Amino acid sequence: MNTPLRPDVRPAKPQFSSGPCAKRPGWSLEALAGAVVGRSHRCPASVAKLAAVIEKSRAILGLPAGHRMAIVPASDTGAMEMALWSLLGPRGVDALAWESFGSLWAADVTGQLGLEDVRVLAADYGALPDLSQVDFSRDVVFTWNGTTSGVRVPGAGWIPSARQGLTICDATSAVFAMDLPWDKLDVVTYSWQKVLGGEGQHGMLILGPRAVERLESHTPPWPMPKIFRLTEGGTLIDGLFKGRTINTPSMLAVEDALDALGWAGTIGGLPALIARSEANFQAIAGWVGRTPWVDFLAADPATRSCTSVCLKLAGGAPTGRGREDQAAAARRIAGLLEDEGVAFDINAYRDAPPGLRIWAGATVERADLEALFPWLDWAYAATAAQTPAEA
Repeated sequence: MNTPLRPDVRPAKPQFSSGPCAKRPGWSLEALAGAVVGRSHRCPASVAKLAAVIEKSRAILGLPAGHRMAIVPASDTGAMEMALWSLLGPRGVDALAWESFGSLWAADVTGQLGLEDVRVLAADYGALPDLSQVDFSRDVVFTWNGTTSGVRVPGAGWIPSARQGLTICDATSAVFAMDLPWDKLDVVTYSWQKVLGGEGQHGMLILGPRAVERLESHTPPWPMPKIFRLTEGGTLIDGLFKGRTINTPSMLAVEDALDALGWAGTIGGLPALIARSEANFQAIAGWVGRTPWVDFLAADPATRSCTSVCLKLAGGAPTGRGREDQAAAARRIAGLLEDEGVAFDINAYRDAPPGLRIWAGATVERADLEALFPWLDWAYAATAAQTPAEA
């Protein structure tokens, strides 16, 4: 079989990675010209920049007045670990796991914190656990959107407004792309590197009033590293929520976050960000619907992510053989497109089933996705044309 001709049109931006994600349209290094560099992060100019990230984020997200927001170390992972280590212990825990990061939080709760009263409600990649089985008299730890499986929860109807435990939500690939119910989420974490297209390293921690009450009434029985400490003398450290960070932030990354938030404001704020992500997803869904060799990893259309879109090779690898061949075929497709400079970093996450993962968040242009689809078909055909030995 001869390899088909390459398509004529290339995406203007080949960055389809699920983190760090594509920069906002029109971005250049000039966007960082105003960064406060070579200064202490505790000087007034730096603190003002850090506080501005918090306030602009609050405004775009529509965060209620009673919720607190802080910039914390170590990206979304750091924010989640701070929440788990600081808040868990007084109640039993239901940990929901249907992809890599949910599984990681469940493992930390049981293995690192050593909590005994833990139920892990698990599901395979592509599915959700039975949400009706979640017990909200307990603390509940979950991801809103499974970045490595492309599966999101179908809204907030399964979370009661009246609950005894805390809801602790890793929403890193959902914030700014999906409508989050702040009244039902006691803790939310995310990083700048997803829907904002920002740089790594920094996490965001959002605490609702019930989480603050827990922090000020509960002393964890384990040692707390400095970078996890949210209270002092049993009282919330107020400065953390006003831009006075625990450790030294990158002021270049801070400037980049401010630039992304400014862009979000100019295009219409949260509704526009959500609309862009949903439009991108619909473009992918249209291509999947007319393409016999690919399908969504998420089985239920109601749970398909509009940001981290995870795809599988329908019917297996082009050779028609097993999982190992499917993984090799997916790597080959991703590799061909990277070699062509058409799409970078679209192979499935290392722990996920073999396939492709395409970021469709708000910083991605729909026109670039439309240009990508013929290249995906070309790469698949080129892979199918190989003999098993060549593949």
